[in-house]
Amino acid sequence: MKIILVGFGVIGRGVAKVIDEKRKSLKEKYGFEPKIVAICDSSGAAIDENGLDLKKAIEIKEKTGKIVNYNGKKMSSVEVIENLDADVVVEATPTNIKTGEPAKTHILKAFENGKHVVTANKGPLALYFKELVESSEKHGVMFRYEASVGGAMPIINLAKETLAGNEIKSIKGILNGTTNYILTKMEKEKLDFNTVLKEAQELGIAETDPSQDIYGYDTAAKIVILANSIMGMNKTIDDVKIEGITRITPEALELANKSGYTIKLIGEVKKNKLVVEPRLVQLDSPLNVKGTLNVAMFNTDLAKEVVIVGRGAGATETASAILSDLINIHLKAKEK
Repeated sequence: MKIILVGFGVIGRGVAKVIDEKRKSLKEKYGFEPKIVAICDSSGAAIDENGLDLKKAIEIKEKTGKIVNYNGKKMSSVEVIENLDADVVVEATPTNIKTGEPAKTHILKAFENGKHVVTANKGPLALYFKELVESSEKHGVMFRYEASVGGAMPIINLAKETLAGNEIKSIKGILNGTTNYILTKMEKEKLDFNTVLKEAQELGIAETDPSQDIYGYDTAAKIVILANSIMGMNKTIDDVKIEGITRITPEALELANKSGYTIKLIGEVKKNKLVVEPRLVQLDSPLNVKGTLNVAMFNTDLAKEVVIVGRGAGATETASAILSDLINIHLKAKEK
C-alpha cells in the first residue's frame, strides 16, 4: 500500500513512527506492507516512490520544522494528491472547525483521483459529512475516520461492526480529555478553573488557545460525527446545543460530591437531539472517568448499555486508530 501523508505535525509524525515500528508485525500478521511515498506540510513535500526513510523524515522535520528539507519539492499537498501514484491519503492536518479547510479539499481531491482516505480531522466531518461520504461512494473509494472521535477508542468501528444488528438509541460520554482533566483537577484539589487551565497549558494537556475544548466545540464536532456516521443523521455543528465548562467552580463540584455526584462535560446524541453541556454524573457511574480519559456509553435495544473507555488524544493513541483504518482498507481491498 502506497500512502501519501498530508500533515506532519504531532499526529502525522505519530503515524510515521507507528508504521516504521510495526513494519515487521504488520507484514507477518496481515500481509500488510505500508509505504509512505510522500509527506506534505506547508513547506512542500518529500517524495520517494520506493518509500521514504521515516526515521530520517521525522528527524529532519523536528530539527528544521520543514519536511521540504528532506530532498523535497515545493509542491502543494493538492498537487501531490493529484499527481502521485498512491493508494491512500492519510489526512492529518490541524482541525479547522470553522471551514474544514484545507482538509476538506485534500479529502475531495483524493476521492476524485481514486484514492482512499483515512483522516483524524474533525473539521470537514463536522461540517460536510454527507458531501464527503457521497463523494467517496461516487468515486468507489473507501473513507475511514475512526481517529476523528475518541483517539484510540474504537467508537465508530465498535458501533458499526461489533454492535451491528443493534438499534443504537443514544450515545453519550466524555469526548474531550482536556476538559475532563480540568474538572478532575478542580474537584480533587479544590482549585479554580483559571488556575487549572494554566497548569494544563503548561503540561501540554491544553492548547495555547484552548477555546475549542473549554467552550465545548471539540466535543460538539465529535457528537456530530457520531450522529451522522452511526445514527444515520445529517447534522452539522450548527445543530448542537453547546455549553462549555468555564462557569464551573470548585464549590459547585464540592456541593455535587456531597450529594453523591460529580460534574462532567457530557456530549449526547439521541433522536435528533445533539447536546454538549456540563452535567451531574453519579460518582459510581461508568461515565465518571478521571484525568484525560474519554468514555462513551451506547444505549442499544439488544446489548442494552455498552461502555468503552480509553485515551482520547495523543500522537500514538490517534495513530493507533489511523493504523487500524489502514489495515481495514488493506483487508477489504484484498477481498475484492
